[in-house]
Amino acid sequence: MKILVTGGAGFIGSAVVRHLVGDRGDSVVNVDKLTYAGNLENVATVADSARYAFEQVDICNRERLEAVFADHQPDAVMHLAAESHVDRSIDGPAAFVQTNVAGTCTLLEVTTAYWQALPDARRDAFRFHHISTDEVYGDLPHPASDANALAHQFTESTPYTPSSPYSASKAASDHLVRAWLRTYGLPIIVTNCSNNYGPYHFPEKLVPHIILNALHGKPLPVYGAGDNIRDWLYVDDHARALRLVVERGEIGETYNVGGNNEQQNIDVVHAICDILQDVQPTPLWHGGKTNSDDSFNYRSLITYVKDRPGHDRRYSIDTSKIARELSWQPEETFASGLKKTVQWYLDNESWWRRVLRGDYRLARLGETAS
Repeated sequence: MKILVTGGAGFIGSAVVRHLVGDRGDSVVNVDKLTYAGNLENVATVADSARYAFEQVDICNRERLEAVFADHQPDAVMHLAAESHVDRSIDGPAAFVQTNVAGTCTLLEVTTAYWQALPDARRDAFRFHHISTDEVYGDLPHPASDANALAHQFTESTPYTPSSPYSASKAASDHLVRAWLRTYGLPIIVTNCSNNYGPYHFPEKLVPHIILNALHGKPLPVYGAGDNIRDWLYVDDHARALRLVVERGEIGETYNVGGNNEQQNIDVVHAICDILQDVQPTPLWHGGKTNSDDSFNYRSLITYVKDRPGHDRRYSIDTSKIARELSWQPEETFASGLKKTVQWYLDNESWWRRVLRGDYRLARLGETAS
């Protein structure tokens, strides 16, 4: 297949590109605006392949998108381009509406015109795969306040009740995609995933943020009491799932993709601290100098900060549909995936050093930058 991947220089998108080109042997057209979180180093391992092409294009730019479709003639679209950080959506929601809603609408219009003009055989085989988030469902009961909480999970039929500007913008894009099937017949598939983690993750998100702050001997900020629960999905497992869906998923269906790894945020932070304690017993830098304190404990850096506004209490994904219909299961446990992730950041200092040369300074909403 020749697959057009939007957002292919981002965290999840680049994992998809690496999987498609490097593992599957597909051809990929990577369409990315290269905003702060887009990084072509993320796809450097496949960039020299004859089956890879890159186009720096904003999905809100109709004329440029039309040219990309005309030049590359894709067999499918995997739409991952999005503003994705909840904290940033709280500070500046308009950018999320512009990219996630207006951009998706523009992409749908361009894709539909392209698809309608295809020969019959290619039109029948074409797919538009929209990649979304479990955050559109809102949150679930928490064990701290509901003894039956663990019986509740997100399914593909869970009603949408988004809590943040980010999740609301993704919910809107999901509805647009489904409307395009009903109104125009565009052959769409939707997936909703849980929290991803793994290599090449921009350090504003929890796992890489905690890893890099710890390596710098900086405070490890934890929102509220740290008991918010998320399901964690290793990004390469997610990439495998997405390729299965675009190839074998049923038109009009939704598939939830999760790692079957529910963890409290504070337990995630503890796990990172403990891995680092084993493989890197002291921070690489502390106060600008190499740290050589043999008594150092990473957990001592944990700092509780004011909770994020509208912070969802718990996410949990029922993955039985994708397991049953497409025979997909995550390969990584949380322990194995997290250990691989920590080691990747230790082994790839040059990558995150370049990322940190931008305007991001390892600070989070509710935390004073230092």
